[in-house]
Amino acid sequence: MGPKPTVASSGDLYRSRLDQILDPRHALFRLADLIDWDSFDQEFGRFYRPLGRPAKPTRLMVGLSYLQHAFNLSDEAVVQRWIENPYWQWFCGCEYFQHQLPCDPSSLTRWRKRLGPEGLETLLAATIQAGLESGAVRSSSLERISVDTTVQPKAITHPTDAKLYLKALQALVRQARKCGLTLRQAHTRLAKRAAVQVGRYAHARQMRRMRRELKRLKTYLGRVYRDVARKVAADEVLSRRFAPLLGLVERLLVQERTSKNKLYSLHAPEVVCIAKGKAHRPYEFGSKVALAVTNREGFVLASKALEGNPYDGHTLDATIGQVIALTGVEPERAYVDQGYRGHDYAKTDRVFITRQRRGLTPTIRRELRRRSAIEPMIGHMKADGRLGRNHLLGAAGDAINALLVAAGHNLRLILNWLRLFVAWLMAALIISSAQPDTSQAA
Repeated sequence: MGPKPTVASSGDLYRSRLDQILDPRHALFRLADLIDWDSFDQEFGRFYRPLGRPAKPTRLMVGLSYLQHAFNLSDEAVVQRWIENPYWQWFCGCEYFQHQLPCDPSSLTRWRKRLGPEGLETLLAATIQAGLESGAVRSSSLERISVDTTVQPKAITHPTDAKLYLKALQALVRQARKCGLTLRQAHTRLAKRAAVQVGRYAHARQMRRMRRELKRLKTYLGRVYRDVARKVAADEVLSRRFAPLLGLVERLLVQERTSKNKLYSLHAPEVVCIAKGKAHRPYEFGSKVALAVTNREGFVLASKALEGNPYDGHTLDATIGQVIALTGVEPERAYVDQGYRGHDYAKTDRVFITRQRRGLTPTIRRELRRRSAIEPMIGHMKADGRLGRNHLLGAAGDAINALLVAAGHNLRLILNWLRLFVAWLMAALIISSAQPDTSQAA
């Protein structure tokens, strides 16, 4: 069931309202007035059923999601800090100070799954509109964008063959015991010892012994896999229950060093290996994300998680399409690096590539030099946001996290702009009051 409609409170004689206590010049207080909260009720109404328990207020869930990604907090941490911060409670629509948790942390997980990437694009679009109303981004900036891709690392351990073989074997044995299957031999004790020996021999650079233990570990996994497959083949219910796990184990057993579309994690099979060429981190395991920001302010206009590891140039058309869908403005100039040569965007005269020499005016040349400013923006999203490590499950979790990280980055830019605006205003008032009144002196 959808959230109950908000009814205006008639007041409380024994408590003071938050708007009577808080400083209206505070950046978060002013940001709450810039966001159109009623539009979320209209947009998200289609995701709820007419029956059941009433849901939490939409403004509360949207506000918690904004605060979580603006301040880089987990689901548990954001609801705990919400109790302590009256500005956060006002931002989420509370009229009086609350002393209880706004919701269970797991409610944020279910709410994200309910909306999905399609619904959460509305949150990013609302931050763009709030940036235009606050003056943090100009409307003319929407026509000049910089586009780039980055890696969104997944919350997985560094994949090695020994780790994957051992985890797959333990998962098969655990699932078999849960379903009441009796295995000929579990091999869990011997497999764990073999995995330990693989690490020791690799550290000692004894590669021949390491490969021998690794082959032994793979043999144990193959025995358990074939034993489970034989015993569930005759039972249709067990076959359906074991099918996803058996498929992953089979994929793990057949892959080689040079195989494509390798499996790097059992709980996140969508993870791909992306080579970045960095000295400190040559490979990253996660998903590729395409970002589009304004060339002048670095305001995020599009954030799209991509499946697999596509060529950067083949993602430009989809990225610009998301910019048009969220802003309603078609960019006149798109600045990209040399990884976008041979791109798939139809209007090639609007795309300018780094080190391009022909057809450049002084303004375009200056804006093309500023294209590299997208790199520190990505760094801020990874360090200050949650793009550095994605904890959400599945390919849908990759898309959801990319959108919310972009919304959080925009909110940080708006909050910084509002703080500077108040500081400039106060400085101007101090300077004007310090100047002597020459009219009276005359």
